[in-house]
Amino acid sequence: MAGLWTGLPIGRVVSLVGATPAALELALVTMPEQAPAVVAYRPQPPKSAAEIATGALDAIEGAALDLFPAWLPDVEGIRSPAGAGVEAVRAAAMREAPATGQFGPFLADLAEQAVRHSRMNSGRFSPEVRAVGLAKVVARAYGRPAAALLVVLPTDLTGDAEQALVAGCEWLADRGGFGVWLTGAELSTVDRISTRRVRLPEPFARIVGAAGAAGPSVAPEVSVLRYPPVAGRPHPASQCELAVERALAGLPWAVGRAWNQTHYPRPLEAPVRLDLLWEAEKCVIEIDGPEHLEPLRYEADRRRDRLLQRNGYVVVRFTNGEVARDLMAVICQIEEFIIARRRAIMEGRQYARQG
Repeated sequence: MAGLWTGLPIGRVVSLVGATPAALELALVTMPEQAPAVVAYRPQPPKSAAEIATGALDAIEGAALDLFPAWLPDVEGIRSPAGAGVEAVRAAAMREAPATGQFGPFLADLAEQAVRHSRMNSGRFSPEVRAVGLAKVVARAYGRPAAALLVVLPTDLTGDAEQALVAGCEWLADRGGFGVWLTGAELSTVDRISTRRVRLPEPFARIVGAAGAAGPSVAPEVSVLRYPPVAGRPHPASQCELAVERALAGLPWAVGRAWNQTHYPRPLEAPVRLDLLWEAEKCVIEIDGPEHLEPLRYEADRRRDRLLQRNGYVVVRFTNGEVARDLMAVICQIEEFIIARRRAIMEGRQYARQG
């Protein structure tokens, strides 16, 4: 699994061939520990290199704010948006900066924005400072050595737009130190970017084959920037995951839960990320956004559910719509599910002792 991502360069722009953007994004769901932190970015056709660079930095900064405090773990629990809370996170950021090679004032400002839940960027820092700082923050959030962008090229780019987009990506790689890996539409006017042929690991290749055999399907709209959750936390971009966690917090029966854990079903199968897991009860709760309607993701979901079931897990899925419409009904169903599993486990143990 590691070879797909660990062999790609950091600090350079390369074009990937041999796999579709959807297949590559599917393989991003669970990354090997030695791989960089990778986010997928879908830019609009730009008018200039500066536009593509600024748009990417703005999107990445939004993700960094959402990921707080994963990249500044010493401030876990500090939530006050003013006064002592702001002072505490700024002080922690200034302490953290030298150890991580960060520019202290930039990191402190980013931490303050995160705790205030606001975007206060007034142009205080140059694009170069932002690029370097955000690359380090993203890598730190996931405990990875570096950060990379999987840039999905739009179709039907004009020659000028293609030139601008590639130049902007080169700037991000050169000034920010990102790996920038292009996928999607082929370059037609830029010939200075080297090409890397990638080979999907066999488990993902099987999913791609099965999804293709099932026929075409209409994919929903996808976000400009996709990034993975941090293990142990709800995905910060999922309002539904956050709402479910808020509802579960403090409920005695909900103890033992863990968000966004990686599970390895069996050898030669792709690892899977579980939205919400009760390991002792072998209960998995999945909260599906619109991306789960994409053909590859839909096929991957069916395959992983079968693997989990063969390993003794029970999977229950809710859609974002169900959570948004009636959160408490979803919580009640989860409670019934967990309690029933615990009762079945206890009865099984009693039967085993009697036998």
